[in-house]
Amino acid sequence: MPNRLIISMLVFVGAFSSSLTADDWPSFRGPQGDGVIDQSLPTEWGTDKNIAWRTEIPGEGWSSPVTAGDRIYLTSAIPIVGTDENQEKQSYTLSVIIIDAVSGRLLKTIPVLEQTGGRPARIHRKNSHASPTPIIDGDKIYVHFGYQGTACLTLSGEVVWTNRELYFKPTHGNGGSPVLVSGNLIFTCDGDVEPKVVALNASNGQVAWSTPRPVSAKKTFSFCTPTVIEVDGQLQVITPGSDCVLALNPVTGETIWDVRYVGYSVVPKPIYHGGLVFISTSFDSSKMLAIRPTGSGVVTDTHVAWQLDRNVPKTPSMVAHQGLVYLISDDGIATCVEAKTGDLVYRKRIGGNYSSSPLLAGGKLYFTSEEGVTTVVGAGEEFEELGSNSLEERTLASLGVIDDSILIRTAAALYRIQE
Repeated sequence: MPNRLIISMLVFVGAFSSSLTADDWPSFRGPQGDGVIDQSLPTEWGTDKNIAWRTEIPGEGWSSPVTAGDRIYLTSAIPIVGTDENQEKQSYTLSVIIIDAVSGRLLKTIPVLEQTGGRPARIHRKNSHASPTPIIDGDKIYVHFGYQGTACLTLSGEVVWTNRELYFKPTHGNGGSPVLVSGNLIFTCDGDVEPKVVALNASNGQVAWSTPRPVSAKKTFSFCTPTVIEVDGQLQVITPGSDCVLALNPVTGETIWDVRYVGYSVVPKPIYHGGLVFISTSFDSSKMLAIRPTGSGVVTDTHVAWQLDRNVPKTPSMVAHQGLVYLISDDGIATCVEAKTGDLVYRKRIGGNYSSSPLLAGGKLYFTSEEGVTTVVGAGEEFEELGSNSLEERTLASLGVIDDSILIRTAAALYRIQE
C-alpha cells in the first residue's frame, strides 16, 4: 500500500510540472499549491535580526515570489515615466523581475506587456496591477496579469508567447493566479459580465477551452486561484467563483460537479484534505464549505458534508494538516476545526488584518498580517504562539520559501529571512 501511494503521488505531481526539485517554490502556495511543506524554517526575525538581505523592488505588485535554483522571480507593474499619474489613466510596464537568491542582487527587469489608459486601470486599494503569482515549469515561466493578458517566457527572460485576447472589464483589478495541468494554463475570468474559466495551451498560448459560469450572480466578480485534485484517477480543477464552485476536466473544460451558494468576490484558494474540498464563499456572509468531490452534476444538496459560518476568511486561503484545517479571518481570528466534521478545536484572536495566505512548514503555522507581522503558531490541537516577528512594512503577498529561508514581499522590497 505505501508503495502504491508513493507512485500515485508521483504521477499526480507530474501532471503539474515536469521538473520540480525539493528546493523549488514554483507557484502560488508552493510545490503542491496548498501551503504545506516539511521544511523547518526560521521562527524569529526582525528588521535587524535574521535578515540575509533586503532588496528594493521597482514598481508595484503583490504577486508572491517563485524560485528555480538560485533565482527568484516576481512580477511588477512599473509606472511609465511621463504618462498620466492619475491611477485610472496611468500607463505601466507589466514586468518580470529576476533576483539572485544568494546575494539579493536584482539581475534583470524584463518588460512583458504594456498597460495603457485604453485598458481600465482602476483597482481596489488592496490590489495591484501585478497580483497573480507566476508559475515555473521546466525552463519556462508563465506570468498572468488577469484581464491585461498572459505570457510565457524562458527563465532567462525571452518571451515565448503572449495572449491579450481575453480582455474583460474587471472589478477591482486582477487577482487570481493560474494553475498548470495537463498541458493547459487554467485561470478564472470572473469580471463584470460573462464570468468564465479559461484554459490556454501552455505551448502556444492559444485558447484550449472556455467554460461559462452556469449561474446568474448579482455580483459576478471574483478572484480565485483554482486548485487541482485527483479523485478516483481523474484530475479535477476546482474553480470557485460568484455563487458557484465548479469542478472541471482540465483537458476539455467539461463540468464534473457543481455546488451553488451565495457569495461573490471569492478569493481564497481551495484546499483538498481527507477526501474533502474546502472553500470559502467570501462576501457578504462568508461560509466555509466542506464538499465531497465524488458526485456529478449539481450536487449542492447531496455532497456538502458540513459548513462553518463564523470567522471564515474572505481573502486568506486555508491550510490543512493531519486531520485539522486552520483558518485566519481577515480581521485576525485564528480558527482550527476538525476536517471530517467541522467541529471547533480552538478559536483565538491574534490581531491585525490579513490578506496573505498562511504557510504550514515543519509543524509550524505562519500567519502574516497586512501590517508586516508574522505570527508563528505550533500546529496541533493546542494553540501555542511561538513568535511574533515584524518587518514594519505593509504586505499583502503570501510567503515564499527557498532552501531553509522565508521570502517576504512587502510594498517596497523583498526580504530573505534566514537564521
